[in-house]
Amino acid sequence: MRAHVIGAGLAGLSAALALADGGWKIALYEAGPVAGGRCRSYFDRELGCRIDNGNHLVLSGNRAAFAYLQRIGAADSLGGPGQALFPFIDRADGARWALRPNRGRLPWWIFSRERRVPGTRATDYFSLRRVLSASPERSVAALGLPAALYRRLIAPLAIAALNTPPDQGSATLLAAVVRETLARGGAACIPAFPRVGLSESFIDPALAALTARAAEVFFARRIVSLTIEGGRVTALGSASGPIAVAEGEPVVLAVPPPVAADLLPGLMVPDAFEAILNVHFRRAADPGPAGFWGVIGGVAEWVFVKPGIVSVTISAANRLIELPAEEIAALVWPDVRAACDLAGAMPLWRVVKEKRASFAATAAQSRRRPSARTGLANLVLAGDWTATGLPATIEGAIRSGRQAAEIMLHHAPR
Repeated sequence: MRAHVIGAGLAGLSAALALADGGWKIALYEAGPVAGGRCRSYFDRELGCRIDNGNHLVLSGNRAAFAYLQRIGAADSLGGPGQALFPFIDRADGARWALRPNRGRLPWWIFSRERRVPGTRATDYFSLRRVLSASPERSVAALGLPAALYRRLIAPLAIAALNTPPDQGSATLLAAVVRETLARGGAACIPAFPRVGLSESFIDPALAALTARAAEVFFARRIVSLTIEGGRVTALGSASGPIAVAEGEPVVLAVPPPVAADLLPGLMVPDAFEAILNVHFRRAADPGPAGFWGVIGGVAEWVFVKPGIVSVTISAANRLIELPAEEIAALVWPDVRAACDLAGAMPLWRVVKEKRASFAATAAQSRRRPSARTGLANLVLAGDWTATGLPATIEGAIRSGRQAAEIMLHHAPR
C-alpha cells in the first residue's frame, strides 16, 4: 500500500513527510527534473556560482516551517541576526533605520524612537488594530493608516507577504500574517534565511529524509490525468502508462492551481497571478547587521547579501515583468549600491522571472481558494493557493501539505 503524492514542491514534500511519519510508503511524482518548485537553488553558469530562484525570509513565528526544518534535520541551516532586526533605507531621502521590536508581547518598542519607524509616533501603531479587524473585502491601502507608518512599514510588509499591490491586497490575509508574527512580539519576528541556498535548507534534506524511509521519488514523471471511479481516484495517468491506485491508497495533489484545474475539471482555483523578480549580482558586499536590507521608495524591495552574491527581490512585479532583463538589472543596481554602500559599475547579473509566482492575494481570488478536501474519498489538495488562511508563503505551503496528510491519516485505512 502506498500514498501517492503528486508534486515535489514544498507542499508535496511536507505532505509526503507527514504521511511517511504516519506509516505510509510514499510514491512521489514530480513533473520536472528536480524538486522544490518555486523554492530551489541551482548553479548559474554565467555567474559561475549557485543561486536561489528567489529570496525568502522565514520569521520565527512561522511554526510549521520551523517544525518542518526540524523534522528534516535542517534547522541549523538558516542564518540571520538572531533577533528581531529589520534594517531599512529610504531612497527618497537616504534615511537609514532599523525596526527592532522587543521580544515580549507588550510592545514597549513603539515608545522608543531608536526602535520604531522614523516619522512615526507611538500612537500611530495603535492603528494596526484596523489591520487585525479588517473586513474580508477591504484592501490594505483602504485602511487609512498613518502616512509614514504605511509607507515605511505596512506597505512593504504587505507587498512582501501578499505579493500583491496594497491597493488590491487583502487586509484579511495581511492580518493573518501579523497575528502570527508582529502581534506576538519580537520573539515571533526574528528573521532567518538559508545560509547556503533554498535547496540546501528546504529541499535536499527533505528528499534525504524520504529516501531514508524508502520513498520512491519519480522525477520527470508528469501526471496528466486522474481516473475517477466510484467516488475515488483509481489510477494516475502518465506518459509511461497508468499507475494503479489501490483501494484505500490516498492521493495528494500538490501542483500549481492551473494544473490542478486541468486534472479536476470543475475545480475552482485562483486564476489571477502576480510575478516576482529576483536579480542576482556577482559582487561581494558587507552583509551588515542582518544580512539584508529593506528598500523604501526604490525599484528593489529587499536586498540580500551572501558570500560573493547580492540578490534583490521585487514582489508584485507584474508592472515590470515584461521589461528586458538588461533594463531591470540597470533599474535595480542603484538601489543595491545605496543599500550596500557600494561603488563601481554594475557587475555580472542574472534576472530570474517568476511570472506566476503566486495567486493575487485579493478578496476575489481568496474566494476561489478551495479547501483541502475534494469530495473524493482518497484525494486531497495541497498548496499555498488552497484555503490555508494565509497568503502564498513558505509557511502556508508547508502547513497545507501537513493538513492534507492529516486528513488522509485520519480517514484512509492502512
